Amino acid sequence: MSRTGVEGKPPWRDVPRVVRAEVERVLGTRVTRAGRIYGGYAPSATFRLVLADGRRAFFKGIWRESNEFMHRALETEERVYRELPERLSRFAPAFFGSLRVGDWHALLLEDLGPADVPPWTRAKTLAAAREQAAFHERNTGWTAPEWVSRDDWQQFADIWGRLAAQDGGIAHASALAGERAGEAESWLRAHLDRLDASARAVRAVGPPYTLLHEDTRSDNVRMTDGQLRMFDWNWMSVGPAEFDVVAFAESIAAEGGGAPEIFVSEYERYGPLRREMLGDIVSGFAAYFTATAWRPVPPQLPRIRETQRRQMKACVPWAARLLGLAEPAWIEAVAS
Repeated sequence: MSRTGVEGKPPWRDVPRVVRAEVERVLGTRVTRAGRIYGGYAPSATFRLVLADGRRAFFKGIWRESNEFMHRALETEERVYRELPERLSRFAPAFFGSLRVGDWHALLLEDLGPADVPPWTRAKTLAAAREQAAFHERNTGWTAPEWVSRDDWQQFADIWGRLAAQDGGIAHASALAGERAGEAESWLRAHLDRLDASARAVRAVGPPYTLLHEDTRSDNVRMTDGQLRMFDWNWMSVGPAEFDVVAFAESIAAEGGGAPEIFVSEYERYGPLRREMLGDIVSGFAAYFTATAWRPVPPQLPRIRETQRRQMKACVPWAARLLGLAEPAWIEAVAS
C-alpha cells in the first residue's frame, strides 16, 4: 500500500520476479532487503537495496505505467552516467549498471543513504555553495557532446509574457494570496513589463559556460560530511553557472535555509559569478513558479504545487530585491 499524500510507488514484491532476478545478476549477489523510498516528484519505482555481500545499491526504475516524461528522463540519465563519468567525478553516485526486462527499465546506482536535507543548517548551506562552485570550476569550458543541450537553461525566458497573455492568468496567480489577491494583482501588473524584459534578457547571456545539473534541490542531493552528491541528471545541460546557483539558492531558501543571498555570497568566495545577470535568471524562476503554483495538482504528483508555492515565495521577493522593485508584501499571504 502506498502512503497517502506522496507519489505512487510499488513495493518490491510487486516488481516482477524476472526484474528482481536481473537486478541480482547485474549486481552479482542476492538482494536481502529492499526498502521502498519516497521523495522527489516523479512516480518512479525507487528502492534502497541491501545485498548479501554487505554492499548497498539504489534501484530507480520505470515501467509501462510510468509517464512519457519519466521514460525520456531515465534514458537521458543513463546516458549521462554511461558516457560522462569523468565529468561527474565525486559529485554523483557510482553507476553499477542498468537493466531492461519486458517493459521495465532501471538504473542501479551507489546508495548515498537517506535524505539529510532539509533541514538546511547554515553549515550545510555554505558547504553546498562551496561544493557547487567546485563542480562548476571542474567543468567550465568543457566541450560537451552534441546530444547535451546548450539552451535548455533558457526555458523560463518567456513565461511572464505567456502568463500575461493567458486569459485570467495573472488573476489566477494573484488568487494564491487569498484576501490579499487584489494587492498581489496590482503588484504583478505594475511590475510585469520589467519582470518580463529581465527574464527575456537571459537569451543574450554568453560564455563562460559550464556543466549544469539544472535541477539541484534537496530531493536530488545528499550533503554527507559536507560533500555534495547530485543525482537525477536528466536535465543536464551546458550553460552559465549562474543558472545552477539560482536554482540551488532559491530551493534552499524555500526550505528554510536562509535568504538566497547567503548561498550566493559563499559561492562567490570560491567561484566567479556575474551578478548583473542574477536578477534576469531569478525573474525567470519567479515566472515559472508564479505560472504553475496555482494550477490543478497533476495526477501522481500530489506534492508538486505546494512545493512550487514555497519556491514562488522565495523567488518573487528575491527578484524584486535584485531588480529594485517594490517589496511584494502580499507574498506572505500565499499558503505553503
